[in-house]
Amino acid sequence: MSVLAIDVGTTMIKSVVFDDQGNELAVARLATEVHRRHAGWAEQDMSAVWNAVVYTVRNALSEIDDPVWLVTFTAQGDGAWLVDKQGKPTGPAILWSDGRAGDILTRWEKEGILEDAFRRNGSLTCSGMPNAIFSWLGSNDPQRLARSAASLTAAGWLFLNLTGVTAMDESDASAPFLNHATGDYDDEIVDMFGLSGYRRLLPRVLGEQERIAEITKEAAGQLGLPEGLPVVMAPYDIASTARGVGVVNPGQACSILGTTLCTEIVRHDIDTTGEPSGINIAYRGRERVLRAFPTLNGADVLNWAAKLLHLEGPPELSKIAFEGSVPGARGLTFLPYLSPAGERAPFLDPRARGTFWGLSLEHTQADIARSVFDGLSLVLRDSLVASRTTVTELRLCGGGANSEEWCQLIADTTGVPTARSGDTELGAKGAFLTALVLSGAESSMHSAAAKYVRMTSTWEPDPERSQYYAGLYESFLEWRTLAREAGWSAANASAAPYVPGPRKAPAQGAPRA
Repeated sequence: MSVLAIDVGTTMIKSVVFDDQGNELAVARLATEVHRRHAGWAEQDMSAVWNAVVYTVRNALSEIDDPVWLVTFTAQGDGAWLVDKQGKPTGPAILWSDGRAGDILTRWEKEGILEDAFRRNGSLTCSGMPNAIFSWLGSNDPQRLARSAASLTAAGWLFLNLTGVTAMDESDASAPFLNHATGDYDDEIVDMFGLSGYRRLLPRVLGEQERIAEITKEAAGQLGLPEGLPVVMAPYDIASTARGVGVVNPGQACSILGTTLCTEIVRHDIDTTGEPSGINIAYRGRERVLRAFPTLNGADVLNWAAKLLHLEGPPELSKIAFEGSVPGARGLTFLPYLSPAGERAPFLDPRARGTFWGLSLEHTQADIARSVFDGLSLVLRDSLVASRTTVTELRLCGGGANSEEWCQLIADTTGVPTARSGDTELGAKGAFLTALVLSGAESSMHSAAAKYVRMTSTWEPDPERSQYYAGLYESFLEWRTLAREAGWSAANASAAPYVPGPRKAPAQGAPRA
């Protein structure tokens, strides 16, 4: 008997079938589109996302003979996937990477609201979280909020389509509203942000043992599955991915090298001290939390650099970076903050922008490529430092982990040994492990991870290179401080960009350009 695991990512939807040994029997993928109607916006068509799930599930099932006995899923987190009383979308999903509420965030920061909320539940609001989105919609599109009955996440949208249940997982609810002590929303945090009028939009939070329901007849028919199969809602994608690489016990850590560079450390308790940074995710009821630093800048930076340098993609960028340059890129350092929404972890600044430091005529294409990998790796070190937790191994996953050179660079940059799993779909694997535990097939996440997670490659830090990168990290922080004090860039502080209008016909007798 097989388990079907669905992973609804931001740019890719995947359906994976696992056998009873945790091996991948079939994988079907379909790219999804992020719509950017205005500068800083990031949206998705909710019906198109569900249709893509149907497509990938049917394709994965067509490759196997073994019947499926259990369905599970994980998905991108945060954002606002608003539905009406009939469970129909009231507009496009506003994603975690959306930056339209940047000015609201700046105001909340100045008023001390962001820090006050962080001190209560350990999560620092970013512009793609529901509180920021509600506030923006309240000022700019109040009618949408009025016709909406619930604000879901991508996982909640999938659970609704699969089972008819309108609800939210604890991991998704963690930021920004969860009270970790009770497992329910903290109304004081809701009030802090002036959102008590929208409290009705927050769906019921499901506890650890409540996230299992039966697939409906309609959904089963669309997907080609038997009616009544159990469906398990796993934690959202970054938390499921941590489980997928076996990061389940306090002190264990991983970094996802994907759309986000997300570094995560398992803890017994919530850390609300120090400079507000990152988020704390409910990971196993009241017993575990996942201290996470999901950046806004990750794989898109590699795609941008590859396009800028006229390369086919990140694999070719990696090849020229590590074959044609050296650690430190011959004095060239890159601050990799390219998201239009700025950055949210391990620091929050919606104005953050990228900068090359030390660029000269002597630098080559390979040096630019190397500086991009160096800069992203220093962000991972920055996240580990911000966690204030001793880590002895960093497990790597996501598309970037396919580069052995980058895995070694991360070990050198952080000074921590790195390791890589033999599985390819780690978010789906984490959902698979979660489903086994919640269905009773496995007794605990610890036993499930020990049985099904297989790490196949490891890299040790090179002492000489690690010492070099320790010094470069201090310079990286100094340059970032200078960039922030200067407003990140002149362009970022200037007036609106020039937009050419329609060309006018030249006056009679005037010379043509």
